[in-house]
Amino acid sequence: MSNILSDTDLGILFRDARTHSEWLDKDVSPILLEAIYDLVKMGPTSFNCNPLRILYLTTRESRERLRPMLSRGNADKTMVAPVTAILAWDTQFYELLPKLFPHSDVRANFEGKAEHCETTGFRNSSLQGAYFIIAARAVGLDCGPMSGFDNEKVDAEFFPDGRLKSNFLCNLGYGDASKLRPRSPRLDFDEACQIL
Repeated sequence: MSNILSDTDLGILFRDARTHSEWLDKDVSPILLEAIYDLVKMGPTSFNCNPLRILYLTTRESRERLRPMLSRGNADKTMVAPVTAILAWDTQFYELLPKLFPHSDVRANFEGKAEHCETTGFRNSSLQGAYFIIAARAVGLDCGPMSGFDNEKVDAEFFPDGRLKSNFLCNLGYGDASKLRPRSPRLDFDEACQIL
């Protein structure tokens, strides 16, 4: 690939994009939620394992179920967000590998290997979570990704069969830019990177 995105596109995805906590009263179309996943699923994962599973909470009632599991700082902003996504990973993602990685049977790498499954599933769902944020921005939405919740309680409430495990939450919608604080500093290249 030799195409480079324009400065405008890079701004939308990275430079000008911000983490939002305040939201405009504007609905998010289910078509956009589908569009996000259609982009996310194309990003690379180990053995194309695609362990990410997304539960979109689109009603106030569904988000109220989440409220008791949220830290105090995350509760109010989640209740007013148009959508909250629970980004989770499938502990048995390897069952779908014959479809996702048809070149060879790699299920034996994971079956009966709980620790390896957890490392692979969590790492790759985190990777897909990053794709999720970029994809949401690419389709015109703002994001408010969050930790600050009780994973075990979220899993018990929303994934009671135990197959899915929550990774992180992300509020989605149209952020109120007038309520943003100044951007926090970032590390310079020489503080974070080395070239050997």
